[in-house]
Amino acid sequence: MKNKTSFLPQEGEARPSRCPDNSAFKQQKLPAWKPQLTIAAVLSSFFLTGVFCLSVGVCLIMSANSVREIQIDYSDKCSDCSKLRENSSNWNKECHCSVNFVLKEDILGDVFMYYGLQNFYQNHRRYVISRSDAQLLGRNVNIQKSYCAPFTTYRNGTPMAPCGAIANSMFNDTIDLFYNLNSSVIQVPLLKTGNSWWTDKNVKFRNPKSYNLSSAFAGTARPPYWQKPVYLLDEEDERNNGYVNDDFIIWMRVSAFATFRNLYRRVRRIRQFADGLPAGNYTFHISYNFPVTKFKGRKHVILSTVVWSGGSNPFLGIAYVVSGTAATLTVDGRVKETQLSASHCRAADRTHL
Repeated sequence: MKNKTSFLPQEGEARPSRCPDNSAFKQQKLPAWKPQLTIAAVLSSFFLTGVFCLSVGVCLIMSANSVREIQIDYSDKCSDCSKLRENSSNWNKECHCSVNFVLKEDILGDVFMYYGLQNFYQNHRRYVISRSDAQLLGRNVNIQKSYCAPFTTYRNGTPMAPCGAIANSMFNDTIDLFYNLNSSVIQVPLLKTGNSWWTDKNVKFRNPKSYNLSSAFAGTARPPYWQKPVYLLDEEDERNNGYVNDDFIIWMRVSAFATFRNLYRRVRRIRQFADGLPAGNYTFHISYNFPVTKFKGRKHVILSTVVWSGGSNPFLGIAYVVSGTAATLTVDGRVKETQLSASHCRAADRTHL
């Protein structure tokens, strides 16, 4: 090992310089655009930004207000079923109720049906992480090592599929829409597939590989609050079963707020409903399975259209209007302050004449 003193400069030798080379790059003297931030330039940019934000905000608010929407709260209208579901031992007993409503005007265009929950907190940390993403990808994993507890296995060791608190609390009311035309009752055709995100359907959720789903999920059991196993979620469409079921995928995307809505169905535009939902009398037939009384919640069904900016949420438009107003008021206050300062300076100059 060399002696450290050997690196020191000897007597008579020049000490090495630590300064960078005298080049334009190392001395940071490359030609560059250096804006001159004058008062006029700054105020002009603030004013233009404010006008832009105000314009966009007004357009977004007007767009959100043009959405046609009707919301039906069926928590009290299905009170008998709600009382039945208060006792968990009645989980296998069916209960149905009907809710009538009137559309005074046509709802034209694509119509979406949502279910809404109120006072249901999905943002609790232990609830949010109570899932196994590896299991939802169709892999054979040991869910005991996941965050699904206590919804991992039954006492006899049978694993739950899917595991976790999110899956166990899946919304399972069945809602059908009927159109009452004169003396006839017509069921509105609804689409139950194509409602989830493409990335969720094709990337984040996959079924185990097997020649059929029942054998793929052999040796597993449904979650405690489910009425049927995961491979029978949609008995009409085999491709919409298992972990790739649209209703299941949409529910697994948890909400940040206690009051939220999830897409449930889309109206199929055929026959009488080719242009949307015509005005008239309608009825929701509901198979009531999801209890909300214990956490003082409410349940809604929402029929809504969409526009280029999305649904009927005006939050983004209000945010743009507030930002634009703040920028415009900043400019106005600064201009008045400059004018007042200039008038004081002129008054001071006259006193020295």
